[in-house]
Amino acid sequence: MTKDKKIKPSKELPLGFVDRQEKELLIRDFVISNIKEVMIKYGFQYLETPSFEYSDSIGKFLPDKDRPDQGVFSFKDEKSWLSLRYDLTAPLARYVAKNYLELPKPFKRYQLGKVWRNEKPGPGRFREFLQFDADFVGTKNLMADAELCVMISEILEKCGLNEKDYTIKWSTRKLTDALFAELKINSSNKRLKILRSLDKLDRLGWDEVKKLLGKGRKDKSGDFTEGAELPSNQIQKIYEVFVQKKLMPKNENYEEGASKDITNMKNFFEIFDFKNCNFDPSIIRGLEYYTGPVFEVNLNFEVKNSKGQPIQFGSIGGGGRYDNLVSNFGNFECPATGISIGLDRLVFALMQKKDFKIKVTRPVVICVFDKNNFKDYINILNKIRSSGISAEIYSGENKLKKQMEYANKIGSPAVILYGEDEIKSGKATLRNLETGKEISVKTEEIISEIKKII
Repeated sequence: MTKDKKIKPSKELPLGFVDRQEKELLIRDFVISNIKEVMIKYGFQYLETPSFEYSDSIGKFLPDKDRPDQGVFSFKDEKSWLSLRYDLTAPLARYVAKNYLELPKPFKRYQLGKVWRNEKPGPGRFREFLQFDADFVGTKNLMADAELCVMISEILEKCGLNEKDYTIKWSTRKLTDALFAELKINSSNKRLKILRSLDKLDRLGWDEVKKLLGKGRKDKSGDFTEGAELPSNQIQKIYEVFVQKKLMPKNENYEEGASKDITNMKNFFEIFDFKNCNFDPSIIRGLEYYTGPVFEVNLNFEVKNSKGQPIQFGSIGGGGRYDNLVSNFGNFECPATGISIGLDRLVFALMQKKDFKIKVTRPVVICVFDKNNFKDYINILNKIRSSGISAEIYSGENKLKKQMEYANKIGSPAVILYGEDEIKSGKATLRNLETGKEISVKTEEIISEIKKII
């Protein structure tokens, strides 16, 4: 009889997931530290919500259909559907509704956390990524919306970008509301399809978005997306407003809504003396819950993929006003506005734009000559570590040649050789791995010599 062949698990990752190595993570830590400094400066409170929520709490705000697992990763726990959070905004709305009476109004919070999207991945777009959000909850004052844009600008510049490297584009969803009223498009499903289509203008261009507004579009992989089924005259009107940017809807909805938002936002940007922003009617934001000003953060420099090819990168973040989201959880009058940045996307771009002088700390390696001498090795180890220097005793089973290969491979600055001769003399041999120079040094003086190397 033949034995059953053991099937080995795959070493590959699912599409849309990635292993992140130390350099990227250290740069991400640098970005996060700058974010936290700015958040404290602007008076925001730190908040963390769980990774999982009831699907009912986030499902109705997703950009896709109404199945609980559409667009999110979900499972059924007893009788209820649970989902990994799609963004940080819906969990915030749930948190505010739960703690409504105890929270100050406005409530200013920021959060850093992983989010998961069960969607088709693309260049720089992952199914799991780290997101940063900052929100004002409990105010209708558009000063908050303008200040969020100013705040994001300060974060980007602290992280190494200058004004020419990025632009914040903004508009208001009341503009689309006015256009829908003019075109007599009342179906919420059709409106949402149009919004999601227009949100792809920057990435796909008008010719492809036009297909999404009409019969539908097949992408390069062969996947077909149903269109909004608009007639040609309505598509032409949308083109004139959002692409040609020549016309604005002329009706009461525009005058009482979009026009006031545009005027107020321009006034606040002027008062803040904030110039790195452009009004752009094509800024839509695809999520259904936006009700007023919306904004996107766009990079103005070329971003390349791992093969060195330029890619259509899109925005690194954005947000907007969502005055009705909290009220979905109960009878709460709680207007809000917020902005978010995809930190992994930002770091991906920053690594190409800026040469980060991130110092990576590697340990001094104490080589093992005789396993009976571990007491001596550990005494030296404790002495080095107590002075705040990274150090380790080689933990493998190999001879000296392999130990040296290990030290070089991890980028160790130096090795300590403490064999039988060194133990007898009371001196260790310290080898600088960058220069190859060796010195014999008393163990009580080894700290000062290591500090000359690292």
